Amino acid sequence: MRMGMGTTCVYPLGLEDAFRVAAELGFDGVEVMVTRDEATQSAASLARLSERYGVPVLSIHAPVLLLTHFVWGRDPRVKLERSAGLAAAVGADTVVVHPPFRWQSGYAEGFLGIVKETAAASGVRIAVENMFPWKVAGRGMAAYSPGWNPLPMDCDAVTLDFSHAALSGVDGLELATALGDRLRHVHLCDGSGALDDARVFDEHLVPGRGSQPVAEVLRRLAATGWSGSVVAEVNTRKARNDAERRAMLTETLAFAREHAAAAAI
Repeated sequence: MRMGMGTTCVYPLGLEDAFRVAAELGFDGVEVMVTRDEATQSAASLARLSERYGVPVLSIHAPVLLLTHFVWGRDPRVKLERSAGLAAAVGADTVVVHPPFRWQSGYAEGFLGIVKETAAASGVRIAVENMFPWKVAGRGMAAYSPGWNPLPMDCDAVTLDFSHAALSGVDGLELATALGDRLRHVHLCDGSGALDDARVFDEHLVPGRGSQPVAEVLRRLAATGWSGSVVAEVNTRKARNDAERRAMLTETLAFAREHAAAAAI
């Protein structure tokens, strides 16, 4: 089990800062979020940073956020294919992708087939991430298609995000158990509750500071010899300085290693 760090963990710092921090804190690698920063889109740039800091790229997060709408054009299929090509070029074995937004009608209708075709063509695992229901003016909104929960989807690989599970009112351990062998990637974080508890934002807390059974999932995965990556995706924006940011990330990594190691005792 590899313990990585998402490049978004150091936001608003840049890509090279993420590689530097991951190396200095002892993470096993990084997950690169593809953004408008051209370096995140370039295999050559990522390879140089990986070599400079001795930190491999474990995974690529496709540019599926609203803020990356124009990265690699507007066609979400092209974005996914280019993400898979980038992953293959830098030696990463996984691409994380969100389910389509409902208004991406053509892509949404063919999404699961596109995921399988892209994985087969690239040799890279495409792991669909669990999201969460949206609420607008207190009313539920079907933002994703075929849905926010990949459990019933016909896909071979899934990313479990604990913050998203919390917002959905889903128990992360129950979801991990139900997914079985399809759980291939984990976003390490936490959340304190569901949207029904008046929470309307994605918290991405340091693990152990929320209500999700993060420790139990890590122990279970380690006990079964699970071979995927656990990638820290915590929000450090409230850190007042670099020392506080590093302390949050150090705590996150220590939490993961402690509970993964406990399974062997």
